[in-house]
This record gives sequence, C-alpha cells and structure tokens, in this order.
Amino acid sequence: MDHDSTPNPPAAAADPRAEVREFLTSRRARLTPDRAGLPAYGGNRRVAGLRREEVAMLSGMSVDYYTRLERGNLAGASDAVLDALARALQLDEAETAHLFDLARAANTGPVPRRAPRRTTTLRPSIQRLLDAITEAPAIVRTDHFDFIAANRLGRALYAPLFASASPNSARFVFLDPASQEFYPDWDRVSREMVAAMRGEAGRHPFDRRLTDLVGELSTRSERFRTLWATHNVRYHRTGDKRIHHPVVGDLELVYEAFDLPADPGLSMSTYTAEPGTASADALKVLASWAATSDSADLRPRTRVTDE
Repeated sequence: MDHDSTPNPPAAAADPRAEVREFLTSRRARLTPDRAGLPAYGGNRRVAGLRREEVAMLSGMSVDYYTRLERGNLAGASDAVLDALARALQLDEAETAHLFDLARAANTGPVPRRAPRRTTTLRPSIQRLLDAITEAPAIVRTDHFDFIAANRLGRALYAPLFASASPNSARFVFLDPASQEFYPDWDRVSREMVAAMRGEAGRHPFDRRLTDLVGELSTRSERFRTLWATHNVRYHRTGDKRIHHPVVGDLELVYEAFDLPADPGLSMSTYTAEPGTASADALKVLASWAATSDSADLRPRTRVTDE
C-alpha cells in the first residue's frame, strides 16, 4: 500500500473544462478505428485511438465543433449533440450519464447553482429495516463513501472497516494496508472504487467534501492518482465481491446496491452467497460469531490514521 506525500492532488471538478477535455480525450484514445468500423489507413497513425476528424464524422458534426467540445466547451451543447457524441465514442450507460453531468456543470457558469440537500444521517426506520435483515449482511453508505450504518451481519462482515471511528470505504481501500488482504481482488476493487468516485464527482462537481476526499487520496496514494487520471466511470449497482475475512476466511458474495429515494445521498447494499456453497456456510459461521462477539473489537494488525 502506498502513502506517497507528493503534493499536487487533482480536485474532483475544480476546472469543469479540464474535466471535459480529459474525459473526451481519454475516451477517443481508447477507441480504435477497427472498433469504430473505420479503415485504419495503414499503421502510421500519430494518435492513439481515433482522430478528432473521425469522431466528428461519426458524430455528424463539423471538426471545428467537435474540437470545441473536446477542448472543454460543452456550454450550450444540446442533448442530441451529447447523445451523438456518446454513440460515436461508444460510451456505456455510466459514461454517457457522466458526459451529461459534465455538460450540466459546464452550463452552471462560474457560480454553481445551490446543490440539492443530501442526507448524511440515518432515519430510525432505515435502521429498523437493516436490523430486520437477519440472513444477509447489509450496510448503508453516503455518496462520500462513509459507512454510516449496518445490520449485525454487515458490521461483522466489514469488521476491519468498522474498526475505524469514521469508516470510509475509499480511505480503507487506498490508505489501510489491511485492505489488500481483506480484498483478494484488491486491484479490481481499487479500480472500481475510483470509477465509482468519478461518477459521484461528475454528479456533484462542486461538492467540497468529495473534492477534499479526492485531494487527500491523491496526495497519499500513488495508486489512486494513477487511477483517477484514467477518467473511467462505472455504476456500483451489482456484482461479485470476494472477501478474505479475518475470522471466517474466504467469501464469494453477490452485492446489490439500492439508492434510498427518500434520503438523497444514501444507498443500501446487501450481500448474499450462492446456496449450498462454502461461502454460504461461512456466512452462517459469521452470523454465529457476530451473535457472540463485539465485531468492533476486531482490529486490523496495521492501520494508517485518516489524519
């Protein structure tokens, strides 16, 4: 795990034009002529991926207009233009939404509109819902990646993370050496974490707390800086999660994430195992351990403070 003190952390979206420029440039660079259905014109290409004129042709716009967009000027770009650009660059659902988010930020002007209030505290009824889920781990997090609540099994599953006074999954992944043992697929987890953070930064470009978190991780983790520069974006909705738990060992789980519409900024995630598998048996052992132990007493062997 790296804890590089190199300064110059990037802001989440301090310069919307730079965000647009770097995102579009990176998407153009990854799309080859072959994937786009274009002739490669031999091997003497000076740029990685498509040329600007090729993206412009695929988008049905002039080269000058596309060049303006790629330089970061999305002001006034219509939904039709953005849709055409997304199709030309073969953006997926998350990337297309990110492009529209960047366009909204570009159109706010130098003084952003007041952002909708987001929730950072838990309503008692949500905690009761968590507690009613007894056979699957469940947690609630904020869009700053703070874990603010869990049921008993969720707290047991993420015991090393909940050992922190202020559990935050992004800080755990990039600043706590225990995360590399906890996540056997740490490389993938770290990439997915940054891609999810990119999406949040696009939706909330003037969020001070998120900007500060990005700056902190950029300052302290070379791995985070490298991944942040890729401008990859993804949704965190469902997927596989491999965990090496310090008490019950290896778990292979499927997570489902749900936004809480009445509490903007909060989402709930649940974790299940395939019936009849070793992971399902391990979850039962974890439930027994959670019922007889205080999971908050389980501390990772090494911890780096958040300060």
